[in-house]
Amino acid sequence: MRPAFRVRALLGLLLLTPVVMALASAPVSREQGDRLARKIDEINKNAASQPVREKRTPMTEPEVNSYLAFNIKEQIPRGLARPEIRIVGDGQLAGRVWVDMDEFKRGRTSGGIMDPFTYISGQVPVTARGTLRARNGRGQFQLISAEIQGVPLPKPIVQELVSYFSRTQDSPNGFDLDAPFNLPAKIREILVNPGEAVMVQ
Repeated sequence: MRPAFRVRALLGLLLLTPVVMALASAPVSREQGDRLARKIDEINKNAASQPVREKRTPMTEPEVNSYLAFNIKEQIPRGLARPEIRIVGDGQLAGRVWVDMDEFKRGRTSGGIMDPFTYISGQVPVTARGTLRARNGRGQFQLISAEIQGVPLPKPIVQELVSYFSRTQDSPNGFDLDAPFNLPAKIREILVNPGEAVMVQ
């Protein structure tokens, strides 16, 4: 992962899945999105300093959702729309995203009549919940549950969705739900408290 805390790093750390639960989010605004953008810039600047200064940067749930809705809307992977995140606390994250199943199915081989995706088309909500543990410069996500239109999704199906929509040129296989990962921007720890995630450098 590149050292700068960029768009995919934010999505990977805070969303991690095509995100997540019925959300009762606070209203989003351009102002809150811009506030988070400035915080991300400060995280990157601090990461580039020698030595890196000890710093804690809180990212609130409304700021994250505003940033997704306004600041990086055009950079969300094609086939995903309206991502929302709920920062539950005690390491738990929950979220929801609308997935274009036709876009997803164009890039995969159908499993025939036993393939659950055969019977789903158009944009549908995918929700998920999981736990993020991030300390000593490393993070790991544990999926607790996921659903599509209220129907529980097995973990291998969730992994397929995550892999498809998180692919990059540097990571053609996408994000592995079970794999530990390096935290970007010299972040040592992420504290997931109710309503906010605190980046600790």
